[in-house]
Amino acid sequence: MKSTAIAIQQDQQRARRAAMAFVTMLAVAFALVLAQVTLANAQARPQTFADLAEQVSPSVVNITTSTTIAGRTGPQGLVPDGSPFEDFFNDLDRGPGEGTRRSSALGSGFVISADGFIVTNNHVIEGADEILIEFFPGGEPGVPAELIGTDPNTDIAVLKVDLENLPFVTFGDSNGPGSRVGDWVMAMGNPLGQGFSVSAGIVSARNRALSGTYDDYIQTDAAINRGNSGGPLFNMDGEVIGVNTAILSPNGGSIGIGFAMSSAVVTNVVDQLIEFGETRRGWLGVRIQDVTPDMVDAIEGLDMARGALVTDVPPGPAENAGMLAGDVILDFDGVAIEDTRELVRIVGNSPVGKEVPMAVLRDGEMTDLTVILGRRETSEAVAFPASTEPEAPEQAEILGLTLSEITPELTDQFSLTVEQGLVITAINPESEAASKGLLEGDVITEAGQQAVATVVDLEAQIEAATEAGRKSLLLLVRRGGDPRFVALVLEE
Repeated sequence: MKSTAIAIQQDQQRARRAAMAFVTMLAVAFALVLAQVTLANAQARPQTFADLAEQVSPSVVNITTSTTIAGRTGPQGLVPDGSPFEDFFNDLDRGPGEGTRRSSALGSGFVISADGFIVTNNHVIEGADEILIEFFPGGEPGVPAELIGTDPNTDIAVLKVDLENLPFVTFGDSNGPGSRVGDWVMAMGNPLGQGFSVSAGIVSARNRALSGTYDDYIQTDAAINRGNSGGPLFNMDGEVIGVNTAILSPNGGSIGIGFAMSSAVVTNVVDQLIEFGETRRGWLGVRIQDVTPDMVDAIEGLDMARGALVTDVPPGPAENAGMLAGDVILDFDGVAIEDTRELVRIVGNSPVGKEVPMAVLRDGEMTDLTVILGRRETSEAVAFPASTEPEAPEQAEILGLTLSEITPELTDQFSLTVEQGLVITAINPESEAASKGLLEGDVITEAGQQAVATVVDLEAQIEAATEAGRKSLLLLVRRGGDPRFVALVLEE
């Protein structure tokens, strides 16, 4: 019996030792895994940008331009007076004086092909008589460049030098994994005329708009200063995801808020400039505005503020496709449309002549349309055909507005450009209509997405909206030649 108890005790001790050994082994394994994860995370943060800088530097260039200036004194930026970039970015200008003089300015650029195509900003070379390219130290100095084409809308220009077998860089995906907010980026260029320089930071924000129709900027805290204009913004794979264009600064120096036009915009522009020497953007041919939250209840079938609300359909591609004022464009070429800015960018990046499917919300139901895009650069505004003669004028006070049908006297008084609708002749200053910016002389041409020519028409639409349980009514208001939708709360 005693030997049996000893044997049991020994077995228990062996079991405890085996369990302890197993636990120790698990702890060691866990520590190894944790160490590997920590090492991987440490490796994700670059210890140096030297290898990347060495890889891409030969493709980055300095740009010197010369311009003949008459009758101006003092320093002058290359950004033209009145340019949307004037408040953001002024490049260097040297040689102040009086009378006719030669002004020289500096900027940056980068080579995108072995046969010498170079991308920079339009404002770097605008108005230049001579453009010289300086390659990375050890490369060709002072090489004359030919201007291939420019696009002021995106501030992009393409140059060409007569050289072969040049080192070049490629564009990356500015909407891809390496371009997320927080990802590392590196900027290169010629800041303040000091020569080739590298700065690094992160993507601070994406899809920024400054003042242009096609704006899609990457915001970065990588140091960008005057002279960096036209230089590349690289991801960590050495791909160009943006063209450094602007800074936001109270003193002209970097404060960590720089903007690079995204490669998603630039690549299409560059391809067109190289092929045609100009841009050829798609054109839908509508006037649009954003859907605001207060309009949602007034638009049947809309669940949230999204899409692009059509305010006018002049003769053109959209009219040919059957689009109507009051349609809400929710899908264009398979892409859900969030707002007007997104629609404009997608249409502009679409090829001229492309047949595009669209989905619009009309009278509470989805309608499929197909449009053949025209070309924006050659399209001109077309006046609307004259409508029918107005009936005898009526007046009424509705929703804080004093309204009158159009008369020759009102047409002369307010310089009206439409012949049918209700003219606002007075506004209650305490009304919602006044708070939303309506003015005397504005003309209401639609209510509830139906044309109104008389007071009776408007009253009928108010009654229909009330019976449908709507709390607000959508009005199409024209001021001069510009239409916009306004939602007004219906009186209880």
